[in-house]
Amino acid sequence: MAETRQKLFDMFPPVSPEEWRAKAEVDLKGADFGKKMVWRTNEGFDVQPLYRGVDIENLKATESLPGEYPFVRGTRTNNDWLSRQDIVVEDVAEANAKALDVLNKGIDSLGFKVNGDVKLADLLKGIYLPACEINIMCCPKCALGYATELVELVKAAGCEETFKGSIDFDPFKRQFKHGVAFPSDVKAMATELLNAVKDVKGLKVLSVNTKNLTNAGAYIYQELGYALSWGNEWMAMMTEAGFSADEVAHRIKFNMGVSTIYFMEIAKFRAARQLWAQIVKEYKPECECACKMVVNAETSKFNQTLFDSHVNLLRSQTEAMSAALGCVDSIVVVPFDAPYQKSDDFSERIARNQQILLREESHLDKVVDPAGGSYYIEMLTASLAQEGWKLFLDVEDKGGFNAAVNEVVAAVNASAKDRFGKVAKRREQLLGTNQFPNFTEVAGDKAAAKCECKCECACEEGEVKLNDKRLGEEFEEIRLATEKAAKQPVVFMLTIGNLAMRLARAQFSDNFFACAGYKLIDNNGFKTVEEGVNAAMEQNADIVVLCSSDDEYPTLIPEAVKLLDGKAELVLAGPETDEFKEMGVTNFINVRTNVLSSLKAFNAKLLK
Repeated sequence: MAETRQKLFDMFPPVSPEEWRAKAEVDLKGADFGKKMVWRTNEGFDVQPLYRGVDIENLKATESLPGEYPFVRGTRTNNDWLSRQDIVVEDVAEANAKALDVLNKGIDSLGFKVNGDVKLADLLKGIYLPACEINIMCCPKCALGYATELVELVKAAGCEETFKGSIDFDPFKRQFKHGVAFPSDVKAMATELLNAVKDVKGLKVLSVNTKNLTNAGAYIYQELGYALSWGNEWMAMMTEAGFSADEVAHRIKFNMGVSTIYFMEIAKFRAARQLWAQIVKEYKPECECACKMVVNAETSKFNQTLFDSHVNLLRSQTEAMSAALGCVDSIVVVPFDAPYQKSDDFSERIARNQQILLREESHLDKVVDPAGGSYYIEMLTASLAQEGWKLFLDVEDKGGFNAAVNEVVAAVNASAKDRFGKVAKRREQLLGTNQFPNFTEVAGDKAAAKCECKCECACEEGEVKLNDKRLGEEFEEIRLATEKAAKQPVVFMLTIGNLAMRLARAQFSDNFFACAGYKLIDNNGFKTVEEGVNAAMEQNADIVVLCSSDDEYPTLIPEAVKLLDGKAELVLAGPETDEFKEMGVTNFINVRTNVLSSLKAFNAKLLK
């Protein structure tokens, strides 16, 4: 049998990168290769259309195995991540009942958002601590008290050696959320924390919460670079306080965000582990295991939307897949309805099932680092590592994360502003919000939800704080205003002339005005402009969109302007030219139009 096997690819001669590039340039027929085929990322590097084995020959990380330094391929020899669900504790008994319930539904890691009045003994009653990771998210001032109480519970359960969990001691929380620096001595508090938990080796108490940066609009390389700098701040501070590198590194937990850029996020987690291992190694720990990065990944809230909210399920599913394939330690899937309400039993069940699907049906837990050796992902990993390392060094040159925290906030906010601008022009797309919206959907009582957590950190508001708006909020505000208006604006498509052009431009215009929730009236086409205008007036149109070809517009525009005579807003679906402006057109929509500002202007004119 073996003698009859054929080598299927022997008939195909090898092709060099130069030959492939030459053929591609021929097929492009003179178009610029760099503009057509090369993707310039927000992370500051170019992604080529094709990678080959020769591209990764000099990458040292490809020689390691999962569980081996520098851990680019994972810190474990398996990919059995923990499925985590976070619970807001408003009533202790209810939170405890929910925790016990979800532990029987696929959850093996719990996160509790608590205030200073909660007794952990009551909150964790009936939970078998050796079998479940426990994470307490609290005000930084409360961290020591919760850590002390949790240690007592772990000791009572006799699982000091096997327990896994964390206390969210994050002194930058106030700065990021309120713009006010943490008032207490961080080093002194962290010292007390490390001493308090010394008998429970699996309890991590030094947080690196870069998920807050992701949810504020940070680009991927920024989260990576700032995570490294934040973690290094802990290493430098606490080793100076007299703790060994091993003691400090084993107490740090990274809580990172995940965006929808699928392959880039996989690469981010791989690059993060590699770079963190190199940083910790410089502190000369006794055990190489201290170089392992422990990461909890949380799906993004920044790109979630209020309208067409079930699309959030698609976003969070790909994000969870990126995290799983990136070999993180635990994953939180944010429920799809989080932008507009306190998540209910249905949305929380779906969020749990998203991870169960990845594990039990897709079997992503059965393969460690499936991306390993992929030319594309290996190159993304290397490129992201390079950009993240540059940012890390830049922050260190400025004195470290604490010294540069205001600059970090400013940089992330600048990225958010850039992204808001791209969304406004649809250069970054939010399906169902700025592209292909469901214009028949009604929000009803939906409104953008704001954090209502009660925390002892609550304080006056400063100026230098992170952006707290989601990417789609400005579009949602327009649509909510439309819905609350006394009259819904009517948009009428006056389609005429060239069939292909009028259909294409009518479809574009439908999509454009649907983003504001206007009523749309499309048409098969009119023989004359007069017929179209009369039909528009019969429908009480507020906006009439002229849809035809550029060649036909010079003859169609004058008549349309004359017949409408200000009875409705005339919009031209096409290029904004001086010629057309001189004919009386003041409103244009095309692929270069800022959709957001245009819709704001129409709302200002039309809503009563």
